[in-house]
Amino acid sequence: MMQAADWTYPTQVRFGAGRIGELAVACRSLEIERPLLVTDTGLAQSSMIVDTVEQCRADGLGIELFSKIKSNPSETNLADGLAALKAGNHDGVIAFGGGSALDVGKVVAFMSGQTRPVWDFEDIGDWWTRADPGGILPIIAVPTTAGTGSEVGRAGVISQDESQAKKIIFHPRMMPSVVLSDPELCVGLPANLTAWTGLDALVHCLEAYCAKGFHPMADGVALEGIALIKTYLQRAVEDGTDLEARSGMLVAASMGAMAFQKGLGAIHALAHPVGALYDTHHGLTNAVLMPYVLRFNQTAITEHCDRIARYLDLPDPSFEALFKWVIDLREAFDIPGTLDKLIDDDSQFEKLAKMAAVDPSAGGNPIELSKDNCLDLYRSSFCGEL
Repeated sequence: MMQAADWTYPTQVRFGAGRIGELAVACRSLEIERPLLVTDTGLAQSSMIVDTVEQCRADGLGIELFSKIKSNPSETNLADGLAALKAGNHDGVIAFGGGSALDVGKVVAFMSGQTRPVWDFEDIGDWWTRADPGGILPIIAVPTTAGTGSEVGRAGVISQDESQAKKIIFHPRMMPSVVLSDPELCVGLPANLTAWTGLDALVHCLEAYCAKGFHPMADGVALEGIALIKTYLQRAVEDGTDLEARSGMLVAASMGAMAFQKGLGAIHALAHPVGALYDTHHGLTNAVLMPYVLRFNQTAITEHCDRIARYLDLPDPSFEALFKWVIDLREAFDIPGTLDKLIDDDSQFEKLAKMAAVDPSAGGNPIELSKDNCLDLYRSSFCGEL
């Protein structure tokens, strides 16, 4: 069993079963007395949220709940969250849930004291320097899925209502100050969501390791994250009460998010527009697209994949061995083999391709992305042409 531990990298992470019991202490360490707990609609009535709110109130905190969040959060969700924050005169945010809740909670805390529109802080160049750092409230993150790793990230993904495009909002101080990483909170996650979020973590690690640029620390973290996923994901899917597997996946998800500060790539660039326009689950969309992008990038990532395959101790370690492992993993979790199982038709492929080519994740792909090759990738993934 993984031991309970505290570490800083650079976020302060309090890891281990039962650590949710330290929430009030964590709030007070950041001088938070009136936290806004941000979660999603599906979790809002769950026993873990109800019990957490009751315990915080018993500990003297003026906590309130906000949960109007879609699975692919929109600027309307953000605006509603900001309104709730200001109406309650809250002095900090507890972002509690999966990636959607964590992202909205972080951006709500970030925007609490800003005067410019949120889109002025998109992850482009040095746009983050436009922010007033004094207007950012402290954030505590409590993940309940092992996928996005948003609990240790410096950004949040929000869909723009008018353009329907997903935008990455970035600021270094959007990184939570404290993370309570408690595997017991993941126990009730259904098998399909465990698989989808776990494959999202795998994509983060794979894309970060293969992304352009030189970042040996990120590479090392990504590589070990993939190994943890190989060890624990199938166990977590098969037995959701396996706390060691849940622990291993929580760690792997955080490692993926730490690693992708190096960059991501075409899987995310393609998945973001699909999620924005069709409201598909992000992890599932990544999982469907993953082998098509791996094959597209093959000439540029062969050596990377050889190293990953050796580290995973796969038979005949090579690109093809890693590719087969990915395919086998998807099949074991009943992941659709083609994009047409997620979206009805290909009528918006031109629009999707334009959006994908300029997505912030596109720049990390080892082969330069254009509207044309993004269009080809959508078509091949829709028809199953590997």
